[in-house]
Parts: sequence; structure tokens; C-alpha cells
Amino acid sequence: MSATPTIMVAEDEEALSVLLRYNLESEGYKVSTVLRGDEAEIALQETPPDLLILDWMLPGLSGIELCRRLRARTETQRLPIIMLTARGEESERIRGLSTGADDYVVKPFSTPELMARVKAMLRRARPEIVASLLKVGDIELDRETHRVYRNGREIKLGPTEFRLLEFFLQAPGRVFSRGQLLDGVWGENIYVDDRTVDVHIGRLRKSINYGRLRDPIRTVRGAGYALEGN
Repeated sequence: MSATPTIMVAEDEEALSVLLRYNLESEGYKVSTVLRGDEAEIALQETPPDLLILDWMLPGLSGIELCRRLRARTETQRLPIIMLTARGEESERIRGLSTGADDYVVKPFSTPELMARVKAMLRRARPEIVASLLKVGDIELDRETHRVYRNGREIKLGPTEFRLLEFFLQAPGRVFSRGQLLDGVWGENIYVDDRTVDVHIGRLRKSINYGRLRDPIRTVRGAGYALEGN
């Protein structure tokens, strides 16, 4: 899970893959791309994204077969899938949807329309990752204005503390290890050590726990941290 919605694009037309990546990243999503179906299957087993854009015809393993396999696995049974294809016949669309795809887009397609479909599907599947306002207990975070309030009082946070709180607010009560927090808040390709998490947790606590308000961040010995809603 990430504070930024993650999308995988499995598309063997490299020019289209680059175009999709550019447009999705412009919308604020974290994007990974693969050119083969068998590579996509391996990557999806390691780290399932929030949404998959899947080409019908892929080398190594077809998109239709990959979709079937994903729906058979518990971990990816509910993964939102938009299927891309050059096939526009009604019978093929029915086949794609019956295999488990949630939506079906025929090439050539309108990029703004695809972006709108992506956002709509994410909103249905995980509303907390696209919602403008996140609220847990007496804490509110507004993604559009980049403001945080507790008990009605505005709290000033640094950019890292803001992302850390945003990450916690998407899954109240869930315990995250330091490694999960590093990946979700700092990113998988940035090297910082576990101690960095502790430092920023301390700063976040200092900012949000003013007066006699209780500390909503729970330290779970040997496991990590969780933000409690009550």
C-alpha cells in the first residue's frame, strides 16, 4: 500500500507504454511498466498495485490468461483491471469482461477518457487513496489544500510528516513495519535507514499531540507503528 496510488501498465507496444506512463505520472500516480505477460505475473506476485492496465495480447503470457490467473489468486482476486485491446467486437468485449476484467478499452482510445476511467475505478475500489479529505477521529487531512487539522485547530507539518500522516490515515488501526513505512512514504528506490522512520514519527507526534490530547500513534514493540481512530 502506498500514499500515492500505484498502477502497473502491462503493454508490449513500447511507445504506448511510455505515453501511458507519462500521462499517469502527470496525474500523480506511481507507475511501473512491463512489456511481457510472464514478467507482469511475477511482478504482480511480489507487489500488487492498486490498479492494473493490461493489454489483451502480450508475449510470454496473454493478457486474457493473466487476467484469469489473477482472479484465481486470493491476493489479486479484487485487483481492479482495465483491459486494453485492438479488438472491438462485442463478443470479444464480453469475453474480456467474463474473464474478470473490470473495464475494457478499445485501441485507439482517448487518453483523457482512460484517465477518467482509471480515477473512477480507483475511487470505487479504494476511495481513501483518491479522496481529497481524509479523517480519522479528530484528525483531518486535506490533500488539495495540504492542510492538517486536529480538534479543529490547524497543525503545521513538514512535507515528510504530512506524507507519513496521509499514509497512516488511509488504513487506521493497521500496524505498519518500518520497512513498509519507508516504501510507502519515502519510496522503494530511495535509501534511508529504519532510524529515519523513528525520527519522523517523533516529529509527527510532537506536532499533533498538543495540550492534553492523547497520542493516536501506537508503537507496537517489534512490529512498527499504527494510527488509532479512537
